[in-house]
Formats: sequence, structure tokens, C-alpha cells
Amino acid sequence: MRRRVRDAVVSSLLVAGSLWGLGGAQRVDAAARPSAATPAKAKQGPWLFVGFKKNGEDGVYYALSRDGYHWHLAHGGVPLSAPTEKGELMRDPFVQRGPDGGFRMVWTWSWRKPTVIGYSESTDLVHWSAHRSLAVMANEPTALNVWAPALYWEAKDARWLIFWSSTVPGRWPGPKPEKSELDHRIFATYTTDFATFTPAKVYFDPGFDVIDATLLAGRPHTLIFKDERETPLEKHLMTVDGPSMDGPWGKPSEPFTETWSEGPASIEVDGGTLVYYDHYRSPQHYGAVFSPLVTKDGEPSWKDMTGKIEFPAGLRHGSFLQITEEEYQRLETMQ
Repeated sequence: MRRRVRDAVVSSLLVAGSLWGLGGAQRVDAAARPSAATPAKAKQGPWLFVGFKKNGEDGVYYALSRDGYHWHLAHGGVPLSAPTEKGELMRDPFVQRGPDGGFRMVWTWSWRKPTVIGYSESTDLVHWSAHRSLAVMANEPTALNVWAPALYWEAKDARWLIFWSSTVPGRWPGPKPEKSELDHRIFATYTTDFATFTPAKVYFDPGFDVIDATLLAGRPHTLIFKDERETPLEKHLMTVDGPSMDGPWGKPSEPFTETWSEGPASIEVDGGTLVYYDHYRSPQHYGAVFSPLVTKDGEPSWKDMTGKIEFPAGLRHGSFLQITEEEYQRLETMQ
């Protein structure tokens, strides 16, 4: 196990410095606005994990925890929000609490076409609005896919940052993947209302195939991502730092998880940060690594914690959200 990283999947609100201007908005559908009051923010936990199983065809699953290490399925172990549209999948769900206290969820809608992400809203994490597809790559008509969107509130400019991985054929110079036509970089857009979006632009390009980017909990200027290269075998998680939430990003770290790892998500626990990941090859399982908050060189120093966690079997790539005790009880007792 090597070192480095941090992801901000669990932060309900992220305050960041100024981000690069992605000018010019595109109109998509209108969006309903949640109206929930902002709840009191707990110092530590409890936590919600929102993930999927199999191919995401049956919807999203919830898991709950009080300490960040021991998790159990909610809602009787059945999906809480199921696909509502023809051909829709619900893979890689990512949930955040908005500045108004309401919740936004985005997810991977399909493996290839249409090149959209899914979107829904809720005021209570139980009842979700009608699912909509957001054409975040509309200005890149040759894009092959849109995978694993992540969502963060940028308070300074009062807008949402959304980023994801996509392949645009012929865009990147240099060697190509030998076993696939897919060669991803991380793209991003901004929105204030989930109805208009700035044109998608490259957010992170390390010069090789990368997917599953997310920000490190408690350290929103560190990006976690998966090195997607297979020849020679990489397929593990790395980190990269920048002066702000949008970079510019520096040199990637050494890998800090086993190969065949993807879908990073992190939370702040007592004494440090815990990063979970999905080991997606057989036998599929969730792994975890821990880094103290304070290290000698200021960079994460990772220790394998897979043997210390209890995570529901079969759950796949998702996101964490810090919730209130009232929300925990609501989700714990719902049938």
C-alpha cells in the first residue's frame, strides 16, 4: 500500500476558491427547486452511503453508519429510488446537500449513448423528483460516454461544479489503450439551476486514461482518480493536488490501493480520513485505506483498513453524505 489522497464525497457543502470561467450557458430542461430548511450540521456522523448493485438497473441502495466503519443496508435492503425512464441505469450515484438544505443526486445514465447524466432532487432523502437526463456533453457531439459524475457546491460563485469522465475520439495525442477504444479525461461544467450549463471543458488531463474522479473529504484541493491503464496493468487509485478546487493540478501521486480498484469515496473519521473503494474484479468487495489528518510532509500517509470495515456485500461505486440524527432515524425506520 503506498501513499496519498483525499476525496470530498461526504461534504454536504464545499467552499472553494475561484474556479476557471467556463463561459456561455446551454439550456436543458427546467428544474424544480427543493425547499427544505437547512438542518443543523453534525460534527461527526452519522453517515449515509448511496450506491448501486449489479449493473444499476434496479436503482440506488442506501447503507447507514454511525462511526464510518460499520455499515448496514437501509430500506429492507431493497432499492430506494428505481429507474423511471426507458433505458436508464442508475450507476455511480453521487448525492450532495444544497445550500437550501435540499438534496441533489446525479448518476451514470448509460454505458454509452445517450451521453447524459441522471438528475433528481429530494427534500428528505426518501422521496425523489422525476428523473431527468442532463446533456452535459452537448457541445462535444462525438463523445462516446459520460461516466461517474461528481457534484460540489462552489459557494463563492453560488454555483454547482459537476465533473465526470468521457472519451472524445481523436482528441488526445500519444499512445492509445490497446484493449479498448475508450481513452478518458475528466470534463466539467457549472450550473446554478440544473437547467443551464456552461459548455463542458477538460478539468483534469494527466496525459493518460483516467476515470472516477472525486475530491478528498476535508481537503477539497486534492483530487482522487483511477488510473484506467491496463497495459502495463495500473487500475488503481492515485491523487493529485492543486491550489484550488479546479487546480491547476500537479504531479500525480504513487498509487495507494490494490489493482482493480475504482469508485473512490471518502469521509472524515476520528483522527483522519477514510477512503473506500470498489474492488470490482472477482471476488468483488469494498476496501478502505486510512490517513491521519496530520502527517510529517503534509501529504496523506495511507494504511490498509479493509479488515476493519463492515460493508454490505454487493454494493458498488457510490458516495457518502453526512446526515443529521433526525435523518438517520427516518432512513433507519422506513419500510
